[in-house]
Amino acid sequence: MPGWLPRAMVLAFALYACFQLSSWAFDQLIGLLTNVLIAFFLALAIEPAVGRMASRGIRRGLATFLVFLGLTIFGVGFVVLLGSMLAGQIVDMVDEFPKYIDSVINWVNQTFHTELSRVEVQDSLLHSDWLQKYVQNSATGVLDVSTTVIGGLFRLLTIFLFSFYFAADGPRLRRALCSVLPPARQTEVLRAWEIAVDKTGGYIYSRGLMALISGVAHYILLVILGVPYAPALAVWVGLVSQFIPTIGTYLAGALPMLIAFTVDPWYALWVLGFVVIYQQFENYVLQPKLTAKTVDIHPAVAFGSVIAGTALLGAVGALVAIPAIATLQAFLGAYVKRYDVTDDPRVHGGSSRAPGRPLTSRMSRLLRGPGAVGRGGAEGSSDGPRQR
Repeated sequence: MPGWLPRAMVLAFALYACFQLSSWAFDQLIGLLTNVLIAFFLALAIEPAVGRMASRGIRRGLATFLVFLGLTIFGVGFVVLLGSMLAGQIVDMVDEFPKYIDSVINWVNQTFHTELSRVEVQDSLLHSDWLQKYVQNSATGVLDVSTTVIGGLFRLLTIFLFSFYFAADGPRLRRALCSVLPPARQTEVLRAWEIAVDKTGGYIYSRGLMALISGVAHYILLVILGVPYAPALAVWVGLVSQFIPTIGTYLAGALPMLIAFTVDPWYALWVLGFVVIYQQFENYVLQPKLTAKTVDIHPAVAFGSVIAGTALLGAVGALVAIPAIATLQAFLGAYVKRYDVTDDPRVHGGSSRAPGRPLTSRMSRLLRGPGAVGRGGAEGSSDGPRQR
């Protein structure tokens, strides 16, 4: 046996063991790493506000605390207002539920010539097997729901703590990172950090502005239609439609449609039509103008990045995909050498061929034949002299 073979076998087994250990550790820590990623982007988003307050003499820790306090007050107030709205609306729907059942039964009886009654329908529902199974599953799932809520609160607290440390100790973190790098690399890291702060802050700013415009537009519509809880619904539509990518618009429009349906079924159709029309206005008019200077990425690239982020990290990847791609694009743009574009018609979507006759004139000339003579001598000429 060669002398190097035992050492190679030991090294191979050691590398395999390290790979398995790393895979196990990554699977165990994927939740923590995801929380740290969210906290890092949240810290980048609030970095401009914290930096402005720190430049005015406020300690960085206190400035970070004040920013988070404002975010917490806004979030708690929004949840409480939305919860009270939903609770009141659910109570109203439960009170009006017998009327809805009577109207549906009357429509069925008139349409299909049946003789159904609400008492029979209620008895059949109360004594059905699927309802009993649903109640049993709901009773056993209360503990799971409680565990999920507690886990979500703990995860939210973890994200807030990490983002607070990232924002409050941002300069110290940058110094610690640059201390282990050569001077040339330090400049690149600081430039990348600055680009990330600008792009993430710009993304949050543009989304917040579009959320405000969307909320005001939907609030005006809901007030005109007389839908209750118009302010809470407008805030819901603005936030959900802008900060949940791809499907946020449809999730945001579902709740106002449901509330409008309780007032008048036709109002739900009005809300649906307005949501669709406003979405087109936002995609093709509002969003390109607001994000041209903040994010500045192509809509197709943004859509693809959201899909890729969702495939990798789920909802978290969908949220951080656009600012991450914008940061990467801006950082790599400094290393891509660009040249002046030649003045070629093909650049502007034209053709390199010389401009010819219109298609109709060419077709008519082909039909007349190669020896055809134009009336004014413009289309062709004869072989001999013209006779009088």
